[in-house]
Amino acid sequence: MAKINLLPWREALRAERKRQFTGILGLAAVVGILVSVLVHISFESKIDSQKNRNKYLETEISYLDKKIEEIRKLEKQKEELLNRMQVVQSLQQSRPLVVRLFDELVRQIPTGVYLSNFERKGRGLKLNGVSESTPRIAAFMRNIEKSQWLTRPDVSGFKAATKGSVPSTVFNMTAREKGFKKKKPAANEGGKK
Repeated sequence: MAKINLLPWREALRAERKRQFTGILGLAAVVGILVSVLVHISFESKIDSQKNRNKYLETEISYLDKKIEEIRKLEKQKEELLNRMQVVQSLQQSRPLVVRLFDELVRQIPTGVYLSNFERKGRGLKLNGVSESTPRIAAFMRNIEKSQWLTRPDVSGFKAATKGSVPSTVFNMTAREKGFKKKKPAANEGGKK
């Protein structure tokens, strides 16, 4: 006798295909979820790595900023020291000039003229004094004009006074120091022979 399948074979085939499709769909969903989790973990690790790099760079930048600030302070101190050294050097160079100026001034004062006040501002000189007569003031001016260190004498005022029983003249005079150029080093002193 022949075997007859009473079950509808088409519905069984459809149910089998539906079950396989559901399994494949579930497997694809699981694989998709796993891939998205792995991608998420990978991106998170890259983000954390970049954050660590950024943090390292920020600490290094702040360290270098502190070093730059220290360098600026040292450069400022260096400039201040160089300025001080220049002031000291200019004082050292001008020290003999002041002595020569006083010496020259003493040599140019004729007898009968006495200085009561002497003031120096830059190259300008202010002289206040007393003279026994006005021709002696004129002689003093001529002496200053002939001097190798002084120039341009100018009497700004004088008045007659009596000092005890001797007549005298009180005067105010200005003069200037002559400008002398400092010696420049020769061009071949830098080590060329």
